[in-house]
Order: sequence, then structure tokens, then C-alpha cells
Amino acid sequence: MKTVEYYMALPYRMELVFDAEEGGYVVSFPDLKGCLTVGETAEEAVKNANDAKREWLLTAIEDGYEIPEPASLDEYSGQFKLRIPKSLHRALAEHSKREGISMNQYCLYLLSKNDAIASAGK
Repeated sequence: MKTVEYYMALPYRMELVFDAEEGGYVVSFPDLKGCLTVGETAEEAVKNANDAKREWLLTAIEDGYEIPEPASLDEYSGQFKLRIPKSLHRALAEHSKREGISMNQYCLYLLSKNDAIASAGK
């Protein structure tokens, strides 16, 4: 049987989100459904998150709940192929050239920026 220390050592992804309505921060672990906590500051929320994760795991072990292990990044290559209109390809190439970076770096910047915006709206 796996112990709470075993699960605490695993690299569970932690999400930290500012709560504009209530103030403070909410932290959750997407792989551990229902495991979340809050804090007035980001630092406090992260500290509380480790305590909340430990308590969640202890309860799950005690209740015989199957605890999922963290999702692995090994399933993803970091590459995908995307077909886009020629006009968009040209615009991206021109913008990346103006920024002095490769088109791959520029597209990564745009995807990351928009993903962060989309994640904040959840």
C-alpha cells in the first residue's frame, strides 16, 4: 500500500488563480478532484495547498479511494502540425521578423499568452 509520503513526493500540477470577486488566491490540483484551498496572498495559498493536499491524500487513503497519479508529460511530444491560410502564415512571418525571433518562437509566445488569458477566465 502506498503511503501519503509517496503521493506527496509525486509532481502533481498545482494551479494558482487570483479570485477577483473574493480577493486572494485559489489553489487546486487538477489530478486530485476536489482538492483545493485559498489564501490571501499567493505565498499563503501555496503553503495552504501543501497542507490541503496532505489532508486530501490522508482522507483518500483512509476511505480506500483510488488516488490517481499525476498526468505525465511523456504522452506529449511538444510538436503538432497546423495548416493555416497563406495570408495568416505571411502575417505571422512578418510579425516574427519585426520582433527579431523565429516564427516558431513567435507562435509559441502567442499561444502561451492566449492560453494564460483563457485560463484566467475559467
